[in-house]
Amino acid sequence: MAHRILVLNGPNLGRLGSREPDVYGSADLESLRSALAEDAERAARGSGDSAPVSIDLRQTDDEAELIHWLHEAVDTRTPVILNPAAFTHYSYGLRDAAAQLHTADIPLVEVHISNPHARERFRHTSVISGVATGVIAGFGFDSYRLALHYLLTR
Repeated sequence: MAHRILVLNGPNLGRLGSREPDVYGSADLESLRSALAEDAERAARGSGDSAPVSIDLRQTDDEAELIHWLHEAVDTRTPVILNPAAFTHYSYGLRDAAAQLHTADIPLVEVHISNPHARERFRHTSVISGVATGVIAGFGFDSYRLALHYLLTR
């Protein structure tokens, strides 16, 4: 089992809780951090591990910073849960960084709080999905929790 999982969030996700609650819900990133930490601790207890996996949750509105974090994941062989947010649809730089995880056989699960295919047409295309291990979308924060479950049990 991995000792640490990076949970990376792209632009505008720092505004969760106040930004479009009808689309993204009313919970913020701290609520997500708490839920994932609890899930990791529960999984550790259930498996008999002495320590839960560390959840390293980060958010940035800066594309370059997100790319650097993916490089860090490659260099440290750390699995990633990635919500690229708006970068999903056009950031080939982010896609190339994500591809490095794919090439190194490090899992990367792309997640989305809402279902991009049920929204505006421009949101239907992801340049990240083709290099992700898998994609989970449309389940609110449970998208992240399902991704974490996958990474903890693989």
